[in-house]
Amino acid sequence: MSEGTAVLKSTVHSLDAQPPLPRDRFIVADQPDEEAIPMDVVFVGGGPGGLAGAIELARLVKEDNENGGGIGEIEIAVLEKAGQLGEHNLSGAVVNPSAFKELFPDLPMDDLPLRRPVTKEAVYVMTESKSYRIPTPPTMKNHGNWIGSISEIVRWLGEQAEGMGVNVFPGFPVDSLLVDGDNVIGVRTTPSGLGRDGEPASADAMPAVDLTAQVTVLSEGSRGPLSQAWYDWQNVKAENPQIYALGVKEIWEVKTPLDRIIHTMAWPLPTDAFGGSFAYPLSDNTVALGLVVGLDYGDARLDVHELLQRMKLHPLFREILEGGEMIEWGAKTIPEGGYYSVAERRHGDGLIVIGDAAGYVEVSSLKGIHYAMHSGIMAARQIFEGLKKGDTSADALAGYTAAVDGSVIMKDLKERRNMRLAFKGGFFAGGVKAGLMTLTKGAFPGGKISIEEDAADPKHLGAEKEKFVPDGKLTFSKVDAVYKSGNQTRDDIPSHLIVGEDVSPEVAEMYVHLCPAGVYERDGDKLVVNAPNCVDCKATDVLGPRWTPREGGSGPAYRQM
Repeated sequence: MSEGTAVLKSTVHSLDAQPPLPRDRFIVADQPDEEAIPMDVVFVGGGPGGLAGAIELARLVKEDNENGGGIGEIEIAVLEKAGQLGEHNLSGAVVNPSAFKELFPDLPMDDLPLRRPVTKEAVYVMTESKSYRIPTPPTMKNHGNWIGSISEIVRWLGEQAEGMGVNVFPGFPVDSLLVDGDNVIGVRTTPSGLGRDGEPASADAMPAVDLTAQVTVLSEGSRGPLSQAWYDWQNVKAENPQIYALGVKEIWEVKTPLDRIIHTMAWPLPTDAFGGSFAYPLSDNTVALGLVVGLDYGDARLDVHELLQRMKLHPLFREILEGGEMIEWGAKTIPEGGYYSVAERRHGDGLIVIGDAAGYVEVSSLKGIHYAMHSGIMAARQIFEGLKKGDTSADALAGYTAAVDGSVIMKDLKERRNMRLAFKGGFFAGGVKAGLMTLTKGAFPGGKISIEEDAADPKHLGAEKEKFVPDGKLTFSKVDAVYKSGNQTRDDIPSHLIVGEDVSPEVAEMYVHLCPAGVYERDGDKLVVNAPNCVDCKATDVLGPRWTPREGGSGPAYRQM
């Protein structure tokens, strides 16, 4: 709770209180342990990109061996930090099925892990009590796309990967990259079973495990710590820094079917915040509902979880949810910087970065899943070529970056390169600029809109609002929400959050509102950290305390997210 007698200043400087990226933890110049598990290719992260890449690589190897190509046995591993595949994956999700069609060309749509096609859609501009339907913006039209659950998609892809002989290891977060010179030679996992003091808490404690690899693929998702560390270590830059949004989502069982997908803009967001809401019918009695807000908002007391709760009281959403039951809750950050925030190269000696970790998300169309899968497929093809030639150097893997740059991924991002950035000046001005950008296919305004990282933007401490009291039926507290996430974290686990040494009461107040899971509380001038509450959304990694990998199986246990 935000309590105490401290007199708070009006301006919050996030960057001043944020500790530096602990690069030396993530990049370790160490030879693998003598008992290291030998692999040829390791995918770090069992999301759609990593699994699609593993499947495509396994297919290429199998095809080569069947045709007498002689590549031989190639060991492929996918390491996933969640206890089971899909438990840490969260998205809207309306999915462009193009990557599925590329990866599984012989499967009919009905056999793919997608719920239903989009048949109707509606977009609304909201006020506090009313909603006004507007024509669907061209970038948001979803004809031909499918509604799905990314948790279900990932579980299905995992089954396909295992059927292809891929080694899928859930419950194994990766703590660091093992390097020799500039070459990434493998990974080291996070130990488990430790107490708060970092020492083994029981006989079940497991030390870190090393895996060697000719190529390591970072498919770790949004705000991946290994990707951040590798870019920093190799001094790989983008024209703009990456910026992020926070999405908070709920799954509801409802009484009345929703017959269309819904997107909204404006209320409950202030005019200086970028974002909007969605409601998607997963089935006749299940609706996915969420709110996404850019983390460059101005008011340090803005609380995305609370805004979502207030939003459900609006007539548009109350009518959908009334009498139903919230069965699942979760949160996740989303990379929003677009074209200018994608690094100049996403490959190096023994390493490739794909998916959200590389920033392949197109915000105006709300799409990223198929880009992640396409990038995984392209990575697999370049890795296969390198393995065939016995060369996995940066030069040998450079074709991956070139392939992505010449693909639909960067084509789409370039066409809408300034669209998200235009909203830095506010909602209404951004809407006008975005319309002109759509008409000119990105030619307007003629150059790059330069931005700073989210933490560099100062925030103001807005007036305290009347405390929101959830009713436990339609609206919920953060404590109740974390329970609905299926959080499996031990209470006595070591903290995985690195908090700055000098956190002011103003910054602590921001953390309280920023974190959707109630990890942070302010007791007077003091910041209290409840690390086991964390659902790995990584919002504070953007603006405050650094997130690091923790014991495998910790965090949420999403089923339909």
